Amino acid sequence: MSYELFIALRYLKARRKQTVISLVTFISMAGVALGVMALIIVLAVMTGFQTDMRDKILETNAHVVVLSHDQKGIEDYEKVISETEKIPDVLAVAPFIYSQVMLSSPRNAMGVVLRGIDPDSEIKVTNLSGNMVEGRLSDLKDLDGEEGIIIGKELARTLGVYHGQDITVMSPVGRLTPMGTAPRMKKLRITGVFDSGMYEYDTSLAYVTLDTARGFFDLGPVVTGLQAKVKDIFRAREAARDIQTKLGFPFYTRDWMEMNKNLFSALKLEKLAMFIILILIILVAAFNIVSTLVMMVLEKHKDIGILKSMGATAKSIMGIFLIEGLTIGAVGTFIGFAGGVLICWVADTYRLIKLQADIYYISYLSFKMQPLDLILVCAASILISILATVYPACQASKLDPVEALRYE
Repeated sequence: MSYELFIALRYLKARRKQTVISLVTFISMAGVALGVMALIIVLAVMTGFQTDMRDKILETNAHVVVLSHDQKGIEDYEKVISETEKIPDVLAVAPFIYSQVMLSSPRNAMGVVLRGIDPDSEIKVTNLSGNMVEGRLSDLKDLDGEEGIIIGKELARTLGVYHGQDITVMSPVGRLTPMGTAPRMKKLRITGVFDSGMYEYDTSLAYVTLDTARGFFDLGPVVTGLQAKVKDIFRAREAARDIQTKLGFPFYTRDWMEMNKNLFSALKLEKLAMFIILILIILVAAFNIVSTLVMMVLEKHKDIGILKSMGATAKSIMGIFLIEGLTIGAVGTFIGFAGGVLICWVADTYRLIKLQADIYYISYLSFKMQPLDLILVCAASILISILATVYPACQASKLDPVEALRYE
């Protein structure tokens, strides 16, 4: 052990008459620890919320959507699907029909988005089948002699309906008859109920087969668009660009990041703002480190004079106080790191914080710790601690041994 390290560690162990310095040192460590812990917890919460939102969105929606500028929709869509599946990044493609309708039951009525899907293709693109809490996705096409519909759990609760009951679908666009315009209405059997975990989707989405949607909206052999699943969700933009280049006009594409750009941009900005605000806690702790070392320099001026008279260089004296400040910051950072990681693990494992799904879209708050966030927090804490020791260490190194020992 070098003598600089030995002396620095001895100075941290205050003697009986130096209790005040010991207390300030402890407060400095506690301040750094609280700052690091708060940063880790807040960043884990923000990352968890962002990740949960992304996963919930991608469980219900495709990574890339292919649409057409033609108001009729996409004709000969099977050929377009075949061309799209040739793109290297594309794993699967499914057609869909999309329109707004009203669902009516004896107890209530509610406007929803009706999606016509092909159950066999939908399984390959989204996680609708995995979100089923009653019935199966395949029941849509296997229902004997009747046409079925799948609705969300919250929507079923709002309408007061249950699995196996009939429900009326009404379209806002009427049908021309000799007696004038008549609304489109159709009774469908509820063959399944899904729970996506997002209140907005569970109250506003309903699924039928492509044939049911075509018959109800009086469409020909066309679809509204295609939804594609890609290998890497973070390369969805590049995959969408490749699809559009291959298909050409009148087709255009939109990826999941573009469709939810405002939401994720707001979450990213909020995470950055919280990081900047909470780093101030560590800065406050850094001032405590400065005050601790300044007090120690004043207390140890005789010791510093003796060390210099014995041959210690200014660099060595500076090293003693740099090591001391770094030790305070490192111990505080380690305690805060351990406490933050432990709290995040316990809160995430046991789902301690419940949320109102109709307000926050998710039912509980998850804590997701990213290695990069942990490294940045610890590095920022250590760096601030080192910078806080520079001034007191410089002052100690400049101390004149003659002045320090004049009256001793």
